[in-house]
Amino acid sequence: MQRKSFDSMPCPIARGLERVGEWWSILIMRDALRGTTRFDDFQTGLGIAPNMLSRRLATLVEAGLLEKRLYSEKPPRFEYLPTECGRDFRPVLQTLLAWGNRHFAPDGPGAVIVNTETGEVADPVLVDRRTGRPLSDPVFRTVRGEAARAARAKETP
Repeated sequence: MQRKSFDSMPCPIARGLERVGEWWSILIMRDALRGTTRFDDFQTGLGIAPNMLSRRLATLVEAGLLEKRLYSEKPPRFEYLPTECGRDFRPVLQTLLAWGNRHFAPDGPGAVIVNTETGEVADPVLVDRRTGRPLSDPVFRTVRGEAARAARAKETP
């Protein structure tokens, strides 16, 4: 059964899922953003089959989240480094971590975000960069963007 592609949808969530919507991809990005760069280290840390890891890394490179760099010529070995796009995925992971701790950690958090200067545990919240207000504030809501409005206008005769 062939998977449906979300790439042509105007929804940014659907387009994002096209790049990272498979659980291995999200875990690879988690590890890459923590400093893992080499194939063997990803494989050992995740316990993922080599063929699956190869496919996921290739997909993340193609999607522009990771950059593949040669670090050894004999034999050829590559490292995988987060691109700017990949580094911009960090807040998504931090939000997922906070949500998972809040709702699916009956024995306590498996990981937390800490302030390295004070050692205090952070309580992540998404905020509007311009106002500093939490996006959970009722003044914020999601509305169709320009691309979605244009696509909808094409559908309506």
